[in-house]
Amino acid sequence: MNELNSEVPVLRTCTRCVMDESDADIKFDEQGVCNHCHKFDDVQSAQLLTGEAGRSRLNAIVDKIKREGQGKEYDCIIGLSGGVDSSYLALKVKDFGLRPLVVHVDAGWNSELAVSNIEKVIKYCGYDLHTHVMNWEEMRDLQLAYMKAAVANQDVPQDHAFFSSMYHFAVKNNIKYILSGGNLATEAVFPESWHGSAMDAINLKAIHKAYGTRPLKDYKTISFINYYFWYPFVKGMRTVRPLNFMEYDKAEAESILAQTVGYRTYARKHGESIFTKLFQNYYLPTKFGYDKRKLHYSSMILSGQLSREAALEKLAEPLYDPRELEMDIEYFCKKMRITRDTFDELMKAPIHSYADFKNWDGQQKFAKKAQRLVQRLLGRSLTVYS
Repeated sequence: MNELNSEVPVLRTCTRCVMDESDADIKFDEQGVCNHCHKFDDVQSAQLLTGEAGRSRLNAIVDKIKREGQGKEYDCIIGLSGGVDSSYLALKVKDFGLRPLVVHVDAGWNSELAVSNIEKVIKYCGYDLHTHVMNWEEMRDLQLAYMKAAVANQDVPQDHAFFSSMYHFAVKNNIKYILSGGNLATEAVFPESWHGSAMDAINLKAIHKAYGTRPLKDYKTISFINYYFWYPFVKGMRTVRPLNFMEYDKAEAESILAQTVGYRTYARKHGESIFTKLFQNYYLPTKFGYDKRKLHYSSMILSGQLSREAALEKLAEPLYDPRELEMDIEYFCKKMRITRDTFDELMKAPIHSYADFKNWDGQQKFAKKAQRLVQRLLGRSLTVYS
């Protein structure tokens, strides 16, 4: 798996899911079950509503969105990447009878198949699509800065741009509800030790200041104050994850998309983005020993979509076809205007934690304490998510 580290250590693995000691903070009980499984049982499973409870909650949310969106051109906003989760959500929103503004952020790495899938979904649903094309020279400079910083989450430049665009378009169009394809059925397990938040603009700017070569004039960020206070409590904006309120099965969703709009499946996870495919299937496992399939499969085990035995069989499969990997590296180097030698040097450079750079961790801890205090005073929960 790791050509930079030829000796791969044997890592203790959870007896229930497939997470292992590649998460530095993982803990096991006497039966060998990890803390991620216990978190799912104790906290997240209560947030994953199916059956009548899920339908009731979802209907209430949809009714509220419709009621508060009366008289507006759009009553909600959806980010569409071309992946299964967001594409399936787009179809469900049509069934709900909502009127979304659909936003797609083109950061320069869309695969042709992703563009085709997005077009099919939009045509079937009859939505208005706004594609925000990023300033490539700025995006390239920021992504190279992240490569030079040698931090784990190389997807931050794309992810932050995606979310910031959603919020900016929502504010511009007076839309209060952002609908996300994020879900606990396939994304419950996430080791905090792997990397920080993609929403941390302080960290993003610090990394770019250290390694960037040009100012970010067009690249929009979301400040800590806006994200944690202004948007949710002053503007009254909410992020809703409808897939948490239904029996979401990813394989079934792919099948429905294929039958309904002619959606074509990607050969690999995150095949909608050439960069993300290379980052998750090569950069992370090779440089850090992080295999994101373990998160995905563990989440699916906990939500009942996959057996542990099937997950282990899938993990035994290679992350990349060697020829496809060479083609993707070649494409990456050409687009980023770097040589293969430079790419190899970046892969071999000493790794850093996001925490080695200025970040919002301290402010975030304070904000969460303040939130808990206000919740106790008001006697109710306060959250930006529904």
